[in-house]
Amino acid sequence: MSDKQVNGCSSAKSYSSPCNGNTTQKQEESPINGKDVRVWCDGCYDMVHFGHANSLRQAKALGDKVIVGIHTDAEITKHKGPPVFTEEERVKMVKGIKWVDEVVLGAPYVTTLEVLDQNNCDFCVHGDDITMTAEGVDTYHLVKSANRYKEVRRTAGVSTTDLVGRMLLLTRNHFRQGSAEYDIEKEAKMLKLLQIKSHPGSSNMGQDSAAKSPWTGCSQFLPTTQKIIQFSDGKSPNAGDKIVYVAGAFDLFHVGHLDFLEKASKLGDYLIVGLHTDPVVNSYKGSNYPIMNLHERVLSVLACKFVNEVVIGAPYCVTEELLEHFKIDVVCHGRTPIAMEDGKIDPYAVPKTKAIFELIDSGNEMTTERIVERIISHRLEYERRNQAKEKKEIEAFEALQRQKQTQKAG
Repeated sequence: MSDKQVNGCSSAKSYSSPCNGNTTQKQEESPINGKDVRVWCDGCYDMVHFGHANSLRQAKALGDKVIVGIHTDAEITKHKGPPVFTEEERVKMVKGIKWVDEVVLGAPYVTTLEVLDQNNCDFCVHGDDITMTAEGVDTYHLVKSANRYKEVRRTAGVSTTDLVGRMLLLTRNHFRQGSAEYDIEKEAKMLKLLQIKSHPGSSNMGQDSAAKSPWTGCSQFLPTTQKIIQFSDGKSPNAGDKIVYVAGAFDLFHVGHLDFLEKASKLGDYLIVGLHTDPVVNSYKGSNYPIMNLHERVLSVLACKFVNEVVIGAPYCVTEELLEHFKIDVVCHGRTPIAMEDGKIDPYAVPKTKAIFELIDSGNEMTTERIVERIISHRLEYERRNQAKEKKEIEAFEALQRQKQTQKAG
């Protein structure tokens, strides 16, 4: 760990992220600054998903301001293995979550009292899973001992490990579909090395029910109306607001989506995002897409601070009825190719006829397919990372269970 990180974040980069999400009333007055209760959250925030957002939403309910510390690429590589996204991309993604007020890059992997004090934070909040250093040390032991630590419930059914696992499974299926570069003998050796079952759909890396880890094991996410309400700001457009509409898959919500939605939001006052159903996405994406199901994609998009409303299962073609129902003034699409419905119908024909259609260049080349390409190019590293992480978590969980049993026996 660097001197900078041992001493807190004295030389870390800090970013402000105005929050436009719904908040709750503060529960107490801060003993540090006498006014706002400032809550510290930290982590890798690699492949930011709705589980991260839900943790930050719960943290926001415990105070007034949420300050998020993000580990550098070097620290993550040391303790967990290489991140999928760069630290710059991870900072941008966290800044885009509507419950986040400030972002600090360069947070120490072990959370210290110094880092809380230097950022004027009252306490640290983390999910009820276990995070450890490469040496197996609880990364929150210092703030726990000082009684400046609070836990929130982790969102079951999703994790970065799980999402990487889904893509590893996806890439394995892709290779088996006739790629000239696929070497079945090499694949078998890799799988044997990692002690992974050598057929699609089975592994012990948080991809299926065989995974034993209580945190990275993939228990299917169960959506509820309550969760959607918690993520929604619940605000309708004001009279006279210019309403902007965009639609798509928004699979594995990433920085390209974020930049696109930010630009779209600037074209009006109220941004509505239409999300296509899984079969519709599969019809124009093909293969094993979407990687995240409709319910997961809904929460991922709702967590974005630029989004006001989401249409769940939006029609692929933007119809006259849809435009009238939501009083839409502008319809936007990015620079990605527009697939024709049934191979011949332009889904944006109606807004184009009404001269309310605009193409947006987000300036960001990131796509869901490029994320999958990153996983493919570093596949062995990510498989090792997932397996090592799960093994460490299982050992920690079993140790906790033994400790509880000993305490009961005593």
